[in-house]
Amino acid sequence: MPLKRREAEWPWYALLGLILLALAVGLWVATKRVNYEWRWERVPQYFFYQDEQAQSAPFAGLASQIRPDGADSRVEITPADGGQPATVSVATDTLKIKAGDSLAEGDEIGAQRHWKIGPLTRGLWVTIWISFVSGFIGLIVGLITGLCRLSPNPALRGLAVFYIELIRGTPLLVQIFIFYFFIGTVLNLDRIVAGVGALALFVGAYTAEIIRAGIQSIAKGQTEAARSLGMTATDTMVHIVLPQAFKRVLPPLAGQFISLIKDSSLVSVIAITDLTKSGREIITSSFATFEIWFTVALLYLAVTSLLSQLLFWLERRFARSD
Repeated sequence: MPLKRREAEWPWYALLGLILLALAVGLWVATKRVNYEWRWERVPQYFFYQDEQAQSAPFAGLASQIRPDGADSRVEITPADGGQPATVSVATDTLKIKAGDSLAEGDEIGAQRHWKIGPLTRGLWVTIWISFVSGFIGLIVGLITGLCRLSPNPALRGLAVFYIELIRGTPLLVQIFIFYFFIGTVLNLDRIVAGVGALALFVGAYTAEIIRAGIQSIAKGQTEAARSLGMTATDTMVHIVLPQAFKRVLPPLAGQFISLIKDSSLVSVIAITDLTKSGREIITSSFATFEIWFTVALLYLAVTSLLSQLLFWLERRFARSD
């Protein structure tokens, strides 16, 4: 029997290219109709920028010598009372004096430049940090809750069901407000702790159901075989059931953690300066509305894409070990 010829794929790649081109053209046309003056050149400074710090004469004296030192200049100041001279380093293009000038104490000589982290970089770091910590805590909470959900003990099972239904049945924004303004006030919690706690409890409820489904998907014969070999219920769960369940629940867990990164933007409502809040503050001062929001969206997309690729790599590694 002749082998079936493989269908050519290039028409589908061409169709994909046309669709992407149409989207790009549509975006370009939309931006032209908005009648907005784009200023993308202003965006990089919100990642890193050079901060200028004014340098002044430490005492009254004479600028006896100015020596170039790369992009900087070193100004040697001889005190008027004949004491020990001092050297002040400033950027050459900010130098406001020349050799031989008399200086009074506090006279501005120039400025030093230092690279500093901009608000978008700081906000991105806060978003990643909060997402990682709350995701890790949520995974532990979800694992414990998922096991309690399957427990024969009605008290543990009932508490797990109550927690899961309560969290899944209320909006995350409301939970953040309650956690910060009520629980945070009672326990005197910092806003960062309140934000991480609210996100961890939120993701823990969904993770618990994912883990429960994964455990229940393992054939009962696995547990029975382990018990027949003399393993305890705890050993069976830790060494037999959970490793197999983890491989099966990795894709939905990946989706949950990716959603967590995006949901973390809601902590900005309690004055946590994450990526979203940093974007709003920049827009308030720069009025670069579209540029900043597009940049913020691209940063979220970059982080979630990297996490997605990492989890996809883990999924393939586990698949090869089967």
